[in-house]
Amino acid sequence: MKHSFRYLRIVILSVMFSFTSILSNAQTHSYLEQNKKIANELSSKYGIPSSVILAIAFVESGGGTSKSSKTYNNHFGIVGKNNPTSKYKSFASVKESYEGFCKLVVNKGYYAGLKGSSDVSKWVKSIASAGYSTQPREWMRRINLIMSKYKMKND
Repeated sequence: MKHSFRYLRIVILSVMFSFTSILSNAQTHSYLEQNKKIANELSSKYGIPSSVILAIAFVESGGGTSKSSKTYNNHFGIVGKNNPTSKYKSFASVKESYEGFCKLVVNKGYYAGLKGSSDVSKWVKSIASAGYSTQPREWMRRINLIMSKYKMKND
């Protein structure tokens, strides 16, 4: 009898974890779908692969769940001075946040050599090497994981 309860508990926990995983993937996928159009537009405008833009936004905003993305429309962890209550810059819209990120990239030395390139690994490495993250190796691992997990390609 004791063995049966243990087995039942394991089955119930497994089902709960599977359901949570499915919901998590659905949320992530919806974040990517919701912002894909913005990323594609900005990719055309700035020559930055849309998959790079989306993956960085996803990682930096926790798939749109972070406080800075919800409160300040800041999906990239951009620091700024226009917000007296936070070190993070506040944006009027998600699109403005995405554009703000692209404008930061445009002003970097590596941009001219990569503009229009679809080599996402070079983009990610260059952005990380330029100091975008305080932990570049871990940051690159997370960006590449998102791209791989969601089979992100430049559409």
